[in-house]
Amino acid sequence: MTINYGVLDSVTFEDRNTYAALFHALAEPTRLALLEHLVNGEHRVRDLVDHMHLAQSTVSKHLACLRDCGLVQMRIEGRSSWFSLAEPARLADLVEAADALLSASGVSPSLRDHQD
Repeated sequence: MTINYGVLDSVTFEDRNTYAALFHALAEPTRLALLEHLVNGEHRVRDLVDHMHLAQSTVSKHLACLRDCGLVQMRIEGRSSWFSLAEPARLADLVEAADALLSASGVSPSLRDHQD
C-alpha cells in the first residue's frame, strides 16, 4: 500500500529545516501567548512586556524567533519597536488546521478560545 502525503512527498532538506523552525517557534507557550496578543493589533515591545509580566530581554528573544520564521513583522518608530502579525489570515488558517488535527485526535485546545 502506498500512502500519498502530498506536499510532504516533495519536501527538500532545506524545506524540512524551515518547517522545523516554524513549528519550533509555535511549540513554545510564551510565543503562542505573544501571538495571541498580536491578534488584537500592533504592540510595542514595552506593551507586550507589561501584558506578559516578563523581562524585556525575554520578550525580545521570543519576538526575534517569531520574526525569524516570518510569523511577525517589526517596524521602528522613534525609539520604539512595534510588532504585528505578518500574515494574520494565514496564521488563522494554521490555527484552524491545528485545531482540526487536535480535535480529530480527541484534543481541542483552541487558541481562539483564549483571546483577550
